[in-house]
Amino acid sequence: MRTEAPVAPGRIVLLTASHRVAPGLLSWPAWQTLHDADQVLCSDDAHPQLPYLREAGIGVEIAAPTAQELLDACAGDRTVVVLPSGEGDQALTDGLARLAGSGRVQMPDLELLPGSYDLPGARLLDLVQVMDRIRLECPWSSQQTHKGLAKYGIEEAYELVEAIEDGDRDELREELGDVLLQVVFHARIAQEGREEDGAEPFSIDDVAATIVEKLIHRHPHVFGDESAETPEEVKAHWLRTKAIEKQRDSVTDGVPLGQPGLALAAKLASRVRTAGLDVALPAGDGIGYELLGLAVRAEAQGADPEAALRAAARAYRDAIRAVEDQV
Repeated sequence: MRTEAPVAPGRIVLLTASHRVAPGLLSWPAWQTLHDADQVLCSDDAHPQLPYLREAGIGVEIAAPTAQELLDACAGDRTVVVLPSGEGDQALTDGLARLAGSGRVQMPDLELLPGSYDLPGARLLDLVQVMDRIRLECPWSSQQTHKGLAKYGIEEAYELVEAIEDGDRDELREELGDVLLQVVFHARIAQEGREEDGAEPFSIDDVAATIVEKLIHRHPHVFGDESAETPEEVKAHWLRTKAIEKQRDSVTDGVPLGQPGLALAAKLASRVRTAGLDVALPAGDGIGYELLGLAVRAEAQGADPEAALRAAARAYRDAIRAVEDQV
């Protein structure tokens, strides 16, 4: 009596790819698996990978098999690749799990093969896409302008500083996101070029390209032939390069006068010290001149007078609350 050899169960490969990577840019193992597969299935006839697979000579069958149908397709030691397409994938994987858990079915080898991976920073593409949609569909966001959003940029920056000073990493993560949102929001508005007549539009890519170019140019000790051994040498070169780029007549050019007073005084003192200038403090009566002197002295000692005052103010706040608790 002859006994028939058991049928080899085959292999199922679920091929995934990041939507943040351009379709067709798949890893070599992915391409090799696709070429060697006995059958390639996809339930979505608009799947972004399809044109590139067909161009590479890979036949793709548009079908949404059940778990049992997929097992039958693998019978005989066949390899079937499935391109996940979204909504129907959960039902398929749940069905495969039920069959495997029943103990009554010889399951094929099941492999999850990443065809592409997110690069660092890839989630920024999601933010850009979300911002595009919000700008188009949200009644509030669609009406915002650079000027109207300016106050939020200041608020978010202060909240970021507060999170840093509090040492709260969860809050820091959130506040960094809020600051990043302001950048993306302003870039999205600028892309439309409608706020000012004749304004040249620019996008978030232009913003990123500008800062990348600036960073490379101002770090020749990293990207060029120059050397810098200390943070002071790096800062001095940065300021020299910045002065050449901006063609400024004074070391005070570019210092925003609208920043908080102590920070402004410290920034001016820093510019004076870095430039090696001997500038006497202006004489005058009143608390303003006293605060100026304190700010300059703090900067010379390497302290941030604005941060120091905030720390003292926090201590004052705690003292107030302690008295309130007693009352």
